Amino acid sequence: MKTKLIVLLFTGFLAAAGLVRAQDDTNHLARLKEFMALVKNLKYQQGEIELRGGLAKLTVPKEFKFLGPDDAETVLVKIWGNPPSEEKPLGLLIPAGMTPLSTNCWVVTIDYNEDGYVKDDDASKINYDDLLKKMQKGVTESNKVRKQEGYPTVDLLGWAAPPHYDAATHKLYWAKKLKFEDAEGETLNYSIRMLGRKGVLELNAIASVEQFAEIDAQTPQILGMVDFQEGSRYADFDPKVDKVAKYGIATLVAGGALALAAKAGFFKVLLVGLLAAKKFIIIGLIAVVAIVKKFFKRA
Repeated sequence: MKTKLIVLLFTGFLAAAGLVRAQDDTNHLARLKEFMALVKNLKYQQGEIELRGGLAKLTVPKEFKFLGPDDAETVLVKIWGNPPSEEKPLGLLIPAGMTPLSTNCWVVTIDYNEDGYVKDDDASKINYDDLLKKMQKGVTESNKVRKQEGYPTVDLLGWAAPPHYDAATHKLYWAKKLKFEDAEGETLNYSIRMLGRKGVLELNAIASVEQFAEIDAQTPQILGMVDFQEGSRYADFDPKVDKVAKYGIATLVAGGALALAAKAGFFKVLLVGLLAAKKFIIIGLIAVVAIVKKFFKRA
């Protein structure tokens, strides 16, 4: 009798587990259909595109597709589940052969920060190894706050590529290796900054560390795609009328992590020092890719 009862209980457990799994698959399928409908309505663009009313010009080659502010917001918020920000991004670049649901997807977000003219006279004096240690300390402190607020922690593992500043073009790029709590593998945050008269164009490539070589090879092309228009260029700065930013190149790389790490509320909308695009893009991308992989593995 006892053996029979155990068998019945075990059979019941398997049946319940099957129902849960079936419901799980149904939920995944429903979400995928919803995502696919949103992706179908995205309006991709190529060629010459004006950003922010003529502030800058983007020339998109056949190897990439561009999504404007509304479509970029759809990808980041509705598909990838990131919290909306106060200001939409200027747009988003994605390799031509990919969609936001591709399991090997990587994107480049484009934003503009109008904090003023960033002086670059500290660029050649920065010890980036020391800066990294300070950033890691700031991120460790921020994780305490993130945990209290219910967000997953993140570790800044190191440079995937140390910062490089081109004084002739006033363009800066670097890459960080990140590890999110409970996420499989490491994540890459590849950052490109272009200094202008009144602010900085912020381009952030979000991908896995395994895609570093691919993105690194594309960086020169991406750098050449976008530039400030006449009147908004770095050389157009007028010290008599233009605002000067309160920070230099070092703080631009650190992303304000050191100064703002203690502000608990800030971490509800911004992962300081890691995502200048002001969204949890990495977390959203990881979650959607996991759903896609999980569903098709079971199908």
